[in-house]
Amino acid sequence: MKSALPLLVAGPILRHCDRDNFTLWFVSSQPMDSLTLTLKQSSSLHQGEQPLFSKPLTSEQLHTIRLGERAYQYMVQLKQTQLLPTEVEISYSLEDSQHGAIFSGVEALNYDEQATPNFVIKPEIDHMLHGSCRNAHHHSGDALVAADTQVSQDLSPQARPSLLMLSGDQVYVDDIAGPTLFAIGETIKLLGLPQEKFTHAQLPDSHSISYHPAAMYQRHRNLLPKTNYPAKTALGHWYKNHPIFTSSLAENHLVSLGEIIAFYLLTWSPELWDRIEIPKEVVGLSVANTARWQREWLHLLEFKTGLKQVRRLMAHLPTYMIFDDHDVTDDWNLTAKWEEAAYGHTFSKRIIGNALIGYALFQGLGNGPDKFKHEITPSLDAFFNQPNELYQDELIDKLLRFEHWHYSLNTSPKIVVLDTRTHRWRSESNLAKPSGLMDWEALMEFQHELMGQDKVIIISAAPMFGVKLIETIQRTATLLGGSLLVDAENWMAHPGTANTLLSIFQHRKTPEQFVILSGDVHYSFAYDIRIRFRKGGPKIYQITSSGIKNQFPEKLLPIFDKLNGWLYGHFSPLNFFTKRKRMSIRGRRPNGARSQRLFNKSGIGVVSFAPNGAPTKIAVLHADMSETLFQVPSRDKHGAQNADSLSDD
Repeated sequence: MKSALPLLVAGPILRHCDRDNFTLWFVSSQPMDSLTLTLKQSSSLHQGEQPLFSKPLTSEQLHTIRLGERAYQYMVQLKQTQLLPTEVEISYSLEDSQHGAIFSGVEALNYDEQATPNFVIKPEIDHMLHGSCRNAHHHSGDALVAADTQVSQDLSPQARPSLLMLSGDQVYVDDIAGPTLFAIGETIKLLGLPQEKFTHAQLPDSHSISYHPAAMYQRHRNLLPKTNYPAKTALGHWYKNHPIFTSSLAENHLVSLGEIIAFYLLTWSPELWDRIEIPKEVVGLSVANTARWQREWLHLLEFKTGLKQVRRLMAHLPTYMIFDDHDVTDDWNLTAKWEEAAYGHTFSKRIIGNALIGYALFQGLGNGPDKFKHEITPSLDAFFNQPNELYQDELIDKLLRFEHWHYSLNTSPKIVVLDTRTHRWRSESNLAKPSGLMDWEALMEFQHELMGQDKVIIISAAPMFGVKLIETIQRTATLLGGSLLVDAENWMAHPGTANTLLSIFQHRKTPEQFVILSGDVHYSFAYDIRIRFRKGGPKIYQITSSGIKNQFPEKLLPIFDKLNGWLYGHFSPLNFFTKRKRMSIRGRRPNGARSQRLFNKSGIGVVSFAPNGAPTKIAVLHADMSETLFQVPSRDKHGAQNADSLSDD
């Protein structure tokens, strides 16, 4: 340990903010006695700033959860009709009766010479940032740092992105670096985070977990549940489906709630990293794992140096989030067989439930606290006020039954954020086949959200229209019994989901402009999609940006890209027999490349919109400040070479 804890442990992060809402999240090391929020508007019509709100917060406006002995989570939620003006800079500050201005001592929180952080409400979305997959110890750069640098270059309301949308895998609960797990153990002690008892586990409780470097990379052997079921084909001779924790990097999979809380705080807090001494040289590991530790140590050193900029970005842009698999565990709800095994085992259910508690605390609540007030918030309060096994299990059961993780934003275009993990359309023919990403009821609710809209932005963790070659590989592996081996989940993997989704797009009352923003796959691409034999629309754009700090295997993706073009190009017989007869799909070229459609470099998506909702710029900003522009596909036959890149289910 280095020095004593600062007052602010993590944050502030702006969450749901619009004309009628102001939502702010932060974690402190000490309790606050009485918080006063001040909102001020910068105005060109008057000298100085005009106060919009300056009052002590009531219990309805301030939700507090004691995460640990020295960790207090605060969620500020102000809800009032026409609370905030639009298209102008609004500053915010919080003052405690005991501690004073709680953001004043936070290093590098503000841009330029500004005294307090600020934001802009932009209900007409002219441009926004989006991305997914931020793996702290991956060797690639952190694109959120680049996004902060870009925002700092022009702070005018016109230049500000409307919002930051994080569409999955904000954390990798199932892929933890050895040095990170060591830091998690130190953070649990530093903050006095909760401990818990385990049932049907190899250890009796979380107190028994060792965070000594020699104990790293062993959890898949010594701690995680061992329930397995064999594949039904010859593939089982060399591979067995592991129905619970299937990640190939699950050696340090998090299990306890204290670990989850510590990991989230380390993901956003430069102060915690500064107070933990992580050894670079360790003993007790194998030669291979010693080299792995040192590589991860270096990558984490790079990660934590950018955290102050990431915090500054998220303190100045309204930030929204939705989960994908790694926020809980790899292959989360991928098949009905997986669900049967995972939720039927007491310890694996606890591990999954702890990750879902973490998501609710650090991501879900901020998207819209009102959605949680009646079903979830009382159970959160009951458990953290009196942590025990009974309250923890009751909270987990409620979270597993909760049906309102999805949400929409009252913007123009309207933003519809989909939950593609908990409303799965399970296979009826074979429980081991991939489930559809949304069931019929959820898709009907999705269609209802679209009614009456002329333009819409859809946030789907996984691309709705993917790369045909990769989907074919996933389908082949599923037929051989290895769906979990290749993460065989895509929108077209389940016939019911695929056909219903396509029917929604082809319905005569659908919006004229669909923009689908996705991530998940660790590479970026963009498609222009049209409905054949129908005049006037709709126009569909599939834009995928991934990952923020992750990449596809560098040597493999170019091979997939070329094979996809050869096997499923415009004139390929395979393309003719597998293309969607009613849809024309054209891939955009990254930076004008002749044959390339997929781009593999960590980055954050940047999309600009015309007044009618069509994208005018589709780009990815990379950690080195370079930019990849996906150009409009040409209309000549040569430009149509890889036009249709989908499978036909």
